[in-house]
Amino acid sequence: QVQLVESGGGLLQPGGSLRLSCAASVTIESYYAMGWYRLAPGKQRELVAFITSGGSTNYADSVKGRFTIYNDNAKNTVYLQMNSLKPEDTAVYYCNVNCPAYMYWGQGTQVTVSS
Repeated sequence: QVQLVESGGGLLQPGGSLRLSCAASVTIESYYAMGWYRLAPGKQRELVAFITSGGSTNYADSVKGRFTIYNDNAKNTVYLQMNSLKPEDTAVYYCNVNCPAYMYWGQGTQVTVSS
């Protein structure tokens, strides 16, 4: 059973930076992609960014140029570096690993951007 544990959320002012981490409890041998989603009150879940097993990345238009996704396979961890944060980035962020047989989700971590 794979468990994903997120960390790094918090409260910060606009323009600040934050790095989210998502650590898998075991090595995931085969996956299509690892990604980050977010859910804000009153909005639909949004795919923020993902990285494929081959290392290709993709970002939502709303975060391009500000967020960076990368992983460390040795640590079974995927990261989301968030810079120039805006109030509209406020949401619960969930990590996700898309495997051939199953899709795993973390428990979510709150990010609040407010002055």
